[in-house]
Amino acid sequence: MPHRSEIRFILNGRDVSVSDVGADRTLLDYLRLDRRLTGTKEGCAEGDCGACTVLVGRLTADGLRYDPVNACIRFLASLDGCHVVTVEHLRGADGGLHPVQQAMVDHHGSQCGFCTPGFVMSLYALWMEVPEPTEAQVETALQGNLCRCTGYAPIIRAAVAISRYGSPAADPIAREREEITARLTVLRNGQRVETGPEGNRAILPSDVDDLAACLLEYPGATIVAGATDVGLWVTKFLRPIGPAIFTGHLDGLKTVETRDGALWIGAGASYSECQEMLTGAYPHLAGYWDRIAGWQVRNMGTVGGNIANGSPIGDTPPVLIALGAEITLRKGDARRVLPLQEFFIDYGKQDRQAGEFVEVIRVPLPQPGERHAAYKISKRRDEDISSVAAGIRVTVTEGRITDCRIAFGGMAATPKRAAHAESALLGQAWSEEVFAKAAVALVQDFTPLSDWRASSDYRSLTAGNLLRRFFLENDAATDAPVQLATA
Repeated sequence: MPHRSEIRFILNGRDVSVSDVGADRTLLDYLRLDRRLTGTKEGCAEGDCGACTVLVGRLTADGLRYDPVNACIRFLASLDGCHVVTVEHLRGADGGLHPVQQAMVDHHGSQCGFCTPGFVMSLYALWMEVPEPTEAQVETALQGNLCRCTGYAPIIRAAVAISRYGSPAADPIAREREEITARLTVLRNGQRVETGPEGNRAILPSDVDDLAACLLEYPGATIVAGATDVGLWVTKFLRPIGPAIFTGHLDGLKTVETRDGALWIGAGASYSECQEMLTGAYPHLAGYWDRIAGWQVRNMGTVGGNIANGSPIGDTPPVLIALGAEITLRKGDARRVLPLQEFFIDYGKQDRQAGEFVEVIRVPLPQPGERHAAYKISKRRDEDISSVAAGIRVTVTEGRITDCRIAFGGMAATPKRAAHAESALLGQAWSEEVFAKAAVALVQDFTPLSDWRASSDYRSLTAGNLLRRFFLENDAATDAPVQLATA
């Protein structure tokens, strides 16, 4: 198959071609060390603080889309066919400060200034999408940006005032959209990309079929989707990842659609890309979804990657298991379908063969009588890892529980269903006493560990209390589906 050996993208206003790009080369290092674009800062090097935020524009089925992302854990190889925008590219209509920057100055949104470029880029992305945001929308957009000295009140005041300084329609990104689209279209020529030195090779398949072929050729390769976890393997653990096969550019893995009574989510769809359809079908997930990391990570991380990684504290597996999700695994041209809970075998071990990858997640649509909840318990409300996560789906018919699925994360070596608690509920009349018994039965389902996030006793008590909470929130419900607020 014809392929090329260089990564091609647009950096601010210039076309860039970079050869010999190692799999573990980060965008942040490239910007600061190779291009001397030092406005993008390194704070945490793990996608938490947002000081390294840049915008990445890419072509989608709906046109050119720009997302704020963390440059510290975004690999350079993944940017083929993209438009990277750093804080140095921002400018006002008269060549002076950009409206976002001027608002930050006037509202005293910067003190030491180290985190400011990241805040500016996140607010820039929000302003382009929502020119006059509410404070709640600003707070959600800034979940992935941390400030140690200024305090967030002046930054929020600046965010809601930006449109007084200019219109998004006059912004260069808006005015140059057609030109950038045309240039990116030329860069994306549909060829496989193989670059980097032997042992640290970066491979970008041309399409999903080529991905399947690449994994047969390199069955031990690291699959990199959003890199929100793999990025830390490199920046924190100095772990080699080559050869690495990148999938974030594959449109064929990003399809999100309703078909045959279910929501079909391509494994490469980011949290942000599938949020609208998933929360439209299941509104109880809206608050939960906004608590998955921060905006930058939700733009990079994928549901398929969260599942394939197999972490017992992953946010999506418990709620998807409760909804009865299935996954399609593919190896070459062969596919097999597996209930999601059966994919997780043991800590760090999943039912995925060498050369196999997660292709699709299928989530059945809600049925009459179902009541749902999704809960996340963490030390910090925003942008934190779960101590306990829970997904609950209970079907009530004429006052009796006719079906139930309860799944927890953070309670065992894998995301896991609470079989004894489900048995305590199934066939019983809807009552507080029955749910109290189910909470007690959780002791037979889980023996959680103690770590710095939570003790074993805390996790056990919390899990039982979440079942009691579910009952109390639904006690006045009828047989119609009920949508609940999330923890």
